[in-house]
Amino acid sequence: MRLHRLEISAFGPFSGTEEIDFDALSGAGLFLIQGRTGAGKTSILDAVCFALYGQVPGVRNAVKGLRSDHAAPGAAPRVVLETTIRGRRLRISRSPAWERPKLRGSGTTTEHAKVVLEEFEHGAWIGLTTRLDEAGDLVSRMLGMTAVQFCQVALLPQGEFAGFLRAGADERRRVLERLFAAEVFAQVEKWLADRRAATGREAAGLAAAALSIADRVAETTGAEPPRAERPAVPAPRRPEQAGDPFAEAAVLPAWAAELAGGHEDVRASAERLRREAAAALQAARTALDEAKALAERRRRHAEAVARRDALRERAGDKSRMASRLDAAARADRVVPLVKAAEIRHHEATRARRWADETRARVGALLPPNASEDVLAKAERARRDEIAALEGRRATAARLRRIGSERAALARDLARLEPEEAQTAATLAELPGVVEARRAELDDARIAAAGRSGAEAAVDAARRRLDAAQRRDQVEHRLAGAEAAHRDAVDAAQDARQLVLDLRQARLDGMAAVLAEDLADGEACRVCGSTEHPAPATSLALIPTEERIDQAQGESDRAQDVREQTGKAVEALRTERDHLLDTAGEAVAEVLAEEVADAEQALQAAVARAAEAERLETALHQHEQELDRVRDRRDEIVRALTENRTQENELSAEQARLSAELDEALGGDPALETRIARLGGEAEALAEAVEALRASVRAADELAAARATAKAAAEAEGFRTPDEVLEAALPDEDQGVLRDRIRRLDDEEAAVRDLLADPALTAAAAEPAPDLPALEAALHAADAVHAGVASAADRARYRCERLTELRERLDASVRAWRPAAERHEVAERLAGLTSGKHPANRHAMSLSAYVLAARLEQVVAAANERLSRMSGGRYALVHTTEKAAGDRTKGAGGLGLRVADAWTGLDRDPVTLSGGESFITSLSLALGLADVVTAEAGGAEIGTLFVDEGFGTLDEETLDEVMDVLDALRDGGRAVGVVSHVAELRARIPAQLRVTKNRTGSTAEITV
Repeated sequence: MRLHRLEISAFGPFSGTEEIDFDALSGAGLFLIQGRTGAGKTSILDAVCFALYGQVPGVRNAVKGLRSDHAAPGAAPRVVLETTIRGRRLRISRSPAWERPKLRGSGTTTEHAKVVLEEFEHGAWIGLTTRLDEAGDLVSRMLGMTAVQFCQVALLPQGEFAGFLRAGADERRRVLERLFAAEVFAQVEKWLADRRAATGREAAGLAAAALSIADRVAETTGAEPPRAERPAVPAPRRPEQAGDPFAEAAVLPAWAAELAGGHEDVRASAERLRREAAAALQAARTALDEAKALAERRRRHAEAVARRDALRERAGDKSRMASRLDAAARADRVVPLVKAAEIRHHEATRARRWADETRARVGALLPPNASEDVLAKAERARRDEIAALEGRRATAARLRRIGSERAALARDLARLEPEEAQTAATLAELPGVVEARRAELDDARIAAAGRSGAEAAVDAARRRLDAAQRRDQVEHRLAGAEAAHRDAVDAAQDARQLVLDLRQARLDGMAAVLAEDLADGEACRVCGSTEHPAPATSLALIPTEERIDQAQGESDRAQDVREQTGKAVEALRTERDHLLDTAGEAVAEVLAEEVADAEQALQAAVARAAEAERLETALHQHEQELDRVRDRRDEIVRALTENRTQENELSAEQARLSAELDEALGGDPALETRIARLGGEAEALAEAVEALRASVRAADELAAARATAKAAAEAEGFRTPDEVLEAALPDEDQGVLRDRIRRLDDEEAAVRDLLADPALTAAAAEPAPDLPALEAALHAADAVHAGVASAADRARYRCERLTELRERLDASVRAWRPAAERHEVAERLAGLTSGKHPANRHAMSLSAYVLAARLEQVVAAANERLSRMSGGRYALVHTTEKAAGDRTKGAGGLGLRVADAWTGLDRDPVTLSGGESFITSLSLALGLADVVTAEAGGAEIGTLFVDEGFGTLDEETLDEVMDVLDALRDGGRAVGVVSHVAELRARIPAQLRVTKNRTGSTAEITV
């Protein structure tokens, strides 16, 4: 990190704006920040730290009032820092929260803290963020240090000069871990500890699995497990314990093999007895089956004789059903013709009725009972007249158009005649008006001498007024945006808490959720048991995953709204600040009065020139008006002549067409009425003609259908069509009769087949078998076989189960030993890296060991300068011993001692005097900066500040310290010394002088 420029406004003791060019100061390598006590030297370091992290070092950060008390009431506090971090040129602008006077009324309002982080790329500043948290996180990640660590390593503020030198092991560890990125070694320690726990659980689980299998072997065989007073498989031993961990586990496979051999002998005996019982059972079952078959054949023969007798009694019913089916079949061929004749009868009746109705409707137009020819002639006469009247429609339409055109001509005439009189009067007046305006224009042009530059004053006043008005609007919108942002923050926090509550409720009720999926006989997903004697229940409402996802989505949306409202607030604040730069705090009403005064002065300045322009415009308008009126009068005269001619022509045409139309209408009131009446009469006559023709056709078709039906009935053996309808049967009824006849035929054939079967005939001649006795013998043989088979199955199951358990037991014992060995290795490595194993003689953890190596480098770099500054007396010594009173395990390796060459003894740093502590801690800080800069992944510290402490040094020691600080320029590093010691002003030419007075402090650079 290297500083370039610092701008301070209304911050700390600086009431105005002070700009500090660190590039000019750093060019000398060593520069002095000097001034009287309380002038504000340390406040410059506070401004640097505030720009980077948004806070000031030490206890001063607890004081919220960073704004200068000397600043003007409306001056905003601000710090702008340009710096290069890891090769990136950044500009950070920060403003702390402060109370500013209200723009209207009395009192103050709070201005919130703001930040603008920019990066210089491609010749321009590019904005990165305006959010406080994002800016602080980006700077912290780039520097690799928190604000406290930065102050301890780069600023070294007064009162904390020896903080790192005298820090405890834990505090020193935290600083070094952040500076040298040693977190990975701490993660290795944690991973090995987790690995030790995991391998221990694995070995214990495998041991428990082997013991569980041995218990199931004993349960299957009914035997006692060997040495039941202690576990058959011991727990993993510690590395320092001796003996074979498999001594007790080795007896389990042999014990299981012995049990398996005995049960194999029992299984062979049971299998032999089951085969003998099975043979006896099969013989009894065969005898019973043969007897049942004989009884079944005797029963079937008796049933066939009974069915034959019943069929002989139903022969007459079968004959009658056949006759009925024959008559129905003959009737089916005639029924369609009979039904067709009935349909023709109904159609003839309907046609005759329709003919009578239509002739009655036209009875008033023709003589009674008029023939078809008379009706047709009357229809044609009316249609011919309608065709003639259709030609008169164009005449009626033309008459309507003529009326519309004459009305339009009358309206135009009423409009044009007054306009003609008006234009005549105007033409009489306009020439005099034009001459008068031309004379006035000549006078105004002579009087107009020029214009002044008052326009610029009016524009400036208007810009300030517009900025003030927009400033008031933005402040009003900013108040609403801040309220909306507060509401969004509350809503986002409530939504987040709801998600956490739902998830906790889900976790609390997870046992009940899992219990809902349990079913008898199915394995539990947690314990694997197929029995569920007491599933968990919950009286509280358990949220579902969908409800949690929904709440999470609402929380995310609320967070988005929170961020959007925050951005809106920052944007409005930035816009308001820009408007304040333009309009200041001036009230809009006052600025409006200034605009009015400027405009009045401008109007007075350009009055004569404007008058000339107005007269010229008016003259031009009057001349144009005179030409327009002349042209308009000519148009009106032409239009009146055309209007009167057209009116005469339309009047004559209207009279002629009206006479022709009256003659064609006859007695009807209108043309459409007469056409509609004649059309209705023609339609009625046409309908009557069609109805009369349909009636004649229907009568002829009825006579033909009746003759066809009668001939067909006589051909099929029926006397009349009525007998045909009586003999007809529906298809469903015919199907029923055919099914009955078919079933009788099938049954007769089946009975004949049964009575002809020789097996049934032979069975009927044999005596009946004794079935109860044979069944009793079968039951007795089956009971004996079931008992023997059950014993054999139990013996077989035990043998198979023993075989399976023996395989699993062998595999479990084989798997245990490598797991125990892995645990021994993991336990040893975890103990070594954590410093808790006896083999780690220094009791130092891995991360402490790595940091100790870095601290050794820091001590070596520090001793190069401490030797010079102390005249060769003191040297820092890195020790692996713990500090006094440190009771933690594995925390060694970060100790510091001071070697005194005069006494030959090591001293604790707390025993050093003030001046000795100063040069020792300064050497340590400079060495730490060297090592951090050289570290590939460390933070680069290109600018260091040493704040006070030089007053504790004698003249000789001060010379040595200044030589060391001056030598830092060889590495390109810049060191700023903050001190009021007078002697330093003569030793360091590059200075930043801070001067205090009653109105606030100021800063001046001297190189």
